[in-house]
Amino acid sequence: MRVPYFYAAMMLAAIASPLGAKTIPVAAGEGAQERLQEALILAEPGDTVELGAGIFKLTDGLSLDVPRITVRGAGADEAGSVLDFTGQMGAGEGLLVTSDDVLLRDFAVLNTKGDGIKSKGADRIIYHQLRVEWTAGPKESNGAYGIYPVESADVLIDSVYVRGASDAGIYVGQSRNIIVRDSIAMENVAGIEIENSYDADVTGNIATRNTGGILVFDLPNLPQMGGRNVRVFGNIVTGNMTPNFAPKGNIVASVPTGTGILVMANRDVRIFDNVIDDHGTANIMIIGYRYPFDDPKYNPLPRGVITYGNQHGRAGFAPAMDGGKELATAAGGSLPPVFWDGSGEDMVFGDAVDVLTLGLTDPQAGLAAAKPAPIAPADAVVVKARVGDGGKPIILPEAMEARIR
Repeated sequence: MRVPYFYAAMMLAAIASPLGAKTIPVAAGEGAQERLQEALILAEPGDTVELGAGIFKLTDGLSLDVPRITVRGAGADEAGSVLDFTGQMGAGEGLLVTSDDVLLRDFAVLNTKGDGIKSKGADRIIYHQLRVEWTAGPKESNGAYGIYPVESADVLIDSVYVRGASDAGIYVGQSRNIIVRDSIAMENVAGIEIENSYDADVTGNIATRNTGGILVFDLPNLPQMGGRNVRVFGNIVTGNMTPNFAPKGNIVASVPTGTGILVMANRDVRIFDNVIDDHGTANIMIIGYRYPFDDPKYNPLPRGVITYGNQHGRAGFAPAMDGGKELATAAGGSLPPVFWDGSGEDMVFGDAVDVLTLGLTDPQAGLAAAKPAPIAPADAVVVKARVGDGGKPIILPEAMEARIR
């Protein structure tokens, strides 16, 4: 039996908008802290918390633990919905989300004492058309992370802007099935960081004026390790020359100023079709984890990193890593655009540029054991059959994409 069109349309509308779903408006102005947190507590699955235009002056962090909620503002620019945490009393995040199927869109978060927006254990989380910013620019006292999903499955970060984070502007950690796209990260220590995560696409982004543009790390002693299958492609990574302002002791405090794309101890990473330019240390750096660790399950070596089709501009003119000046002098004044410490295996250098390897098999051995040597594109290390292997695209649930269309 054919279902009448109007009846089918009503059924689809009911699925998209659960029965009883409501919009809870919250205006800026006096009492915004209490009114907004109350709305986030009282919202029921399917509801939308709608932020009015204006500045919400907030003195404490906000939290959301109700699933299937949309938090939507009137825009992320100055005329939109601005959550201003300049007067925040504690050191926590601005907004913490711990529930599934949440959409955050069209608002700004400014000057949090801790992280900007954090989600933990929140599956199918969407960050869309947001701005997180520390308005005084790069400072060690800024919050660590701007956009910060962790321990999640199905993560979409789309069209966000982050500036000033003292660790990473856009960070995804210990998660799987991730897309970070069409976003801007500038004047952070790390612009975009994928850490201890599986299956990620980082594409269509602009990373500029950070210390390091895009980082793909795997670290020891974390609940999820063995980061793998990360594709970094179609990005503009340029001018990441901001001096490192991370607090001492943070892992990103070791990122050399002037690093474009940095892979550390990860595997099956594809770096292709990016524009990478104006980095004093290297456009692309591939290294092992060089610090002591006591985790027997951890592999500190990079494996299966493929680079090809990238457009390289100038690089290596002011290397900031240990021994960089000496290496540059020995190389005639500057280093090649691609730097590999020599550790790990199955590297494919398919770009039409030279590569410098330190020839280290143990990343903890240090420069004393290094045997620096150039690798020309025509050398046998280039496995031509694998150049052009773009890997498998990440596909998120269609319902996630539909929510922002």
